[in-house]
Amino acid sequence: MKHVTLRQLKVFESVARHLSFSRAAEELHLTQPAVSMQVKQIEESAGLPLTEMVGKKVYLTDAGKEVARHARLIAQQLREAEEALAAIKGVRGGHLSIGVVSTSKYFAPRLLAEFRRRQPGVEIDLRVFNRQTIVRQLADNEIDLAIMGQPPQEFATVAEAFADHPLVIIAPPDHPLALHQQIAPHLLNDETFLIREPGAGTRATMERYFADAGIAPRQSIEMLGNETIKQAVMAGLGLAFISAHTVSLECEVARLVKLPVTGTPIVRRWFVVHRAEKELLPLAATFRNFLLTEAPKLLAEPPVIKR
Repeated sequence: MKHVTLRQLKVFESVARHLSFSRAAEELHLTQPAVSMQVKQIEESAGLPLTEMVGKKVYLTDAGKEVARHARLIAQQLREAEEALAAIKGVRGGHLSIGVVSTSKYFAPRLLAEFRRRQPGVEIDLRVFNRQTIVRQLADNEIDLAIMGQPPQEFATVAEAFADHPLVIIAPPDHPLALHQQIAPHLLNDETFLIREPGAGTRATMERYFADAGIAPRQSIEMLGNETIKQAVMAGLGLAFISAHTVSLECEVARLVKLPVTGTPIVRRWFVVHRAEKELLPLAATFRNFLLTEAPKLLAEPPVIKR
C-alpha cells in the first residue's frame, strides 16, 4: 500500500468503527463525498475492495478488517508519541482511554472522578462493555488500561489486583428464602434465575460456582445488563447471582436482599490490566498506581445515598 496518507487511514478507521460513511463524515467534519473519495483512494492503493454495501449497510471485507486493525494501531501509536513528548515537555493533562466491564461501572466513575480531581486537565475516554468486548479492545490496543474481574488468557497481559469483588445471590425482600439464616445451595434448585448474556464475566463466574455447588436452577432467563436484572428481581421474576457492587444501594434501602447461601459471597478480585508488551505512558502509569494504592480505601467507604 504505497502513498497512503495518515489522513486516509484516519478516515477509513472512522468508517470501519462506525460502519457508516455519513457518521464518519460527521465525526471528522467532512462531507460524505469527501469521505467516500478518501476510502476509494485507499482501496485503489490496496488493490482490493475494503468495504461493501449490502442494502444500506456498510460491511468490511477481510482486507478492510486488516487495514482497519493497522489503522487503529497507527492512530494509537501517534497518540502515544504525542503524549510522550508532552510528558517530556512537562505539559500537564493528557488523554487516558479506560475500558471497564459493565459490572464495574457502579464504582469506576467514582474512582475516575477522584483521579481527575487530583490530576486536573486529564481527558478520560471511558468505555463500558461486557468482558468479551473489553478483551477485544485490549487485544486491538484500543484502550490503555482495562478494569475487569477476569484477566484475558488469550494473550499476554500484566494484571494487578487492586480490590475485592464479592458476588452474591439476591432476592426481593418478601421472598420466602429471605427469612432463612442459612440456605443450603440445593434449595436453589427450585428457583428461577435471571442471568447475564454470554460474554459477561459475572455469568462465567456464576456457572463455575453453580457447577461446584451442585446448583441446577429449575429455569433461567437471560437478560442484557445488570440494571434489567435488578429491576426484574425486585419485580419478583426470579433470583440473580450478581456483583455486590451493583446492588449496594438497593440493599441499603431494602429494595433487595442478599441471600445467606452457604459458600457465598464468592469473593473474586478486581484487576487493572494492560498488554504485556505495552509500555505505559506516564499518565496511564499514574492512574494504574492510583488504583493500586487508593482504590481499596475509596471502595471501602459506604455509598452515599441522596434523599
